[in-house]
Amino acid sequence: MRHAHPVEVVRAAERPLIEAARAVGDPDAVMRRAAAGLAHHTAALVRERAGGLYGRSVLLVVGPGDNGGDALYAGAALRGRGCRVDAVLLDSSRAHARGLAALRRAGGRTVTARAAVAGARPDVAVDGVVGLGGSGALREPAAGLVAALTGAGVPWVAVDLPSGVDADTGTAHREHVRADVTVTFGVARRAHLLASQVCGRVEVVDIGLDAPAPGPDSVSAPGLEEVGRSWPVPGPGDDKYTQGVVAVRAGSERYPGAAVLTVSAAVAATSGMVRYVGSGSGAVLSARPEVVCHTSVAEAGRAQAWVVGPGGGTDAAAVAEIRDVLATRRPTVLDADALTCVAEHPVLLRDVTGPVLLTPHGGEFDRLTGGWDRDDRAGALRRYVAGLRDRGVDATVLLKGRVTLVDDGESTWAVDAGSSWAATAGSGDALSGLAGALLAHGAGHGTPTAWSAVSAAVAHGEAARSAALRAGGAGAPIGASDLIAALPGAISALRATV
Repeated sequence: MRHAHPVEVVRAAERPLIEAARAVGDPDAVMRRAAAGLAHHTAALVRERAGGLYGRSVLLVVGPGDNGGDALYAGAALRGRGCRVDAVLLDSSRAHARGLAALRRAGGRTVTARAAVAGARPDVAVDGVVGLGGSGALREPAAGLVAALTGAGVPWVAVDLPSGVDADTGTAHREHVRADVTVTFGVARRAHLLASQVCGRVEVVDIGLDAPAPGPDSVSAPGLEEVGRSWPVPGPGDDKYTQGVVAVRAGSERYPGAAVLTVSAAVAATSGMVRYVGSGSGAVLSARPEVVCHTSVAEAGRAQAWVVGPGGGTDAAAVAEIRDVLATRRPTVLDADALTCVAEHPVLLRDVTGPVLLTPHGGEFDRLTGGWDRDDRAGALRRYVAGLRDRGVDATVLLKGRVTLVDDGESTWAVDAGSSWAATAGSGDALSGLAGALLAHGAGHGTPTAWSAVSAAVAHGEAARSAALRAGGAGAPIGASDLIAALPGAISALRATV
């Protein structure tokens, strides 16, 4: 499990270390410790990209803050290991004086931004422009220099965070560094999980910090091993009922495929039972003959959880069926058309007494909220969940994306799929079936709704990646059916990590 913290928590954790160093007359002790780790990981990237270290070139892009000092001290260490090190000082009057002196003593040199662009292409560039205190997009001359080097194919190591990325919200502004490796110190920052696609590989350097406990504003990322360990498998005393029965109300004459995709994912997720309610019974049984079909919610019998919405329509009959499902008081996944119905008829959630998991994509979240701040996905999600909880609704929300967020009002989880292969029609139906099956099993085993949602998102992303890479190459587009076919293998791989 990885935890990432807000800026104020990180600074509070760092303060005792920095004050202790100053008290003994060595104010840069912590900075040099951080710079040693930065130099180590930069050297590793140089070797990876250039095949060696001696004689290779590193360009430091140095701002006026402590991140610039980290970069300068790291540059001195790299120069001592045989690299040619040049530094562009974006504000020479405010450059970290002791770090700059260390670089010059080691034989490093300073160059202008123009000379850096016109000169030989460096093997690696180090982004020491701004750190935790930075906000907004990169400004000139940093923006032009970063764009030129990136356009030339130069890989980046970011110090603490890629510049142009907000530390707490994860917002990547128009002009920002897209790092191959981000080296941070002590503990991870929220943006490392919320904006993982621009942080690259995140390396956390030990600087002697006491890691803070996760708080309400921390973001957590699950490990594959943790998901694999918690995945439901049948025990010697289990039967199809004890493993969880999930009922699915999905599909219509217009969208029979939604029913097939949702139930197929649910079947792949666990060894329990899947019930189906709707007009797509023929298509469902043709694809999955093990599914038990029913004509109405009332006739469906015992179920530990429900999924309602994919392809189900938004007319009065659909609204009535959503109300019937919620009246069962069972954990319920609300997806797709059900989310539109909830947005148009908020009263549907007024008397809900069972847990609900809402699984919107960005457009559906727009309808639910009436508009939200896309530059602060995690903040907007927390505010919406808090509003539902204040109304007495036991709600958890899964906001889909390359980085999927899950929030239950107390904790925020970030699940980075590592790719966008799952961005394909019907993929959301598969995710709702997965989540419903896990909710059904979890209902009898005390599993929190949020963890069922997180586990479903992890398996969904792993299956999409596996399906896209099925030929062993660089990846190829997939459909939702391919994703579902890859689910058993993905689940098996998750369990094999334990």
